[in-house]
Amino acid sequence: MNNDDNPHSSNGSSSKGWLDKLVQTFSGEPQNREELAEIISEAQQKDVIDPETRNMIQGVLGVSEMRVRDIMIPRAQMVTIDITQSVESFLPIVLESAHSRFPVIAEDKDHVEGVLLAKDLLRKAFEPDVEIQLADIIRPAVIIPESKRVDTLLREFREHRYHMAIVVDEYGGVSGLVTIEDILELIVGEIEDEHDAEDEESEDIKALNKYTYSVKALTPIDEFNEYFKTDFSDEQADTIGGIVLNAFGHLPEKDESVMINNILFRVSNADGRRLIQLKITFPKPDEEQAQE
Repeated sequence: MNNDDNPHSSNGSSSKGWLDKLVQTFSGEPQNREELAEIISEAQQKDVIDPETRNMIQGVLGVSEMRVRDIMIPRAQMVTIDITQSVESFLPIVLESAHSRFPVIAEDKDHVEGVLLAKDLLRKAFEPDVEIQLADIIRPAVIIPESKRVDTLLREFREHRYHMAIVVDEYGGVSGLVTIEDILELIVGEIEDEHDAEDEESEDIKALNKYTYSVKALTPIDEFNEYFKTDFSDEQADTIGGIVLNAFGHLPEKDESVMINNILFRVSNADGRRLIQLKITFPKPDEEQAQE
């Protein structure tokens, strides 16, 4: 039995969760999600919780409202391997992308035969005199609809211990993929590794999913406007980081966020002197919200 779920109490009563105690500390029981968000922000302002904890709680609340289509990696950005390829031909793809899992396709991306785990490939590589056939080492692909709730998918990821799912649209065509890391980043912030750092150095703007992008703070405003079809003015600042800095009115810390022209800007990297990297999220179209 999990002691965290069933904490021991000498008087036999169950202890209240920390969030329940936090709520009671302020304005009583919240009646809706907006009131709960206000309580969480108030708790951070009173130093009951730190900004990182506040962002994580807000991330959990946000996940409960999202569908897989909102966070998936679009089909065009999927790194795939054809089942007919030899190890020599697809190994450079594995090394260059630095991913640990790859959809294996036949003919095109609508025909996913399974998923290749890099560790399975590595394990086979040490077997002498064995010619590797992808069909023999790939694992079954998990297929999910675009409309699936993200919180439900996270629970399934944990229960069944898989890390990637292929996303299909209402017609059965592959529209993208989603990983457990994509969901966790919504809660704890962007999970960076050495490969991410290299990408940030080489790209000013990088798509993370359908509505979210990682953008260098030093990206020129005209380049930003051209990419996103926005109309930010360059009269007061030359870079998008300058626009964000003006909106804050102070030098923000990592994970602080601000809304500008209905676009959410979150600081994903900063030091004591400047903004370095931003994570921006665009609102979903009205028709998608109406469908939900």
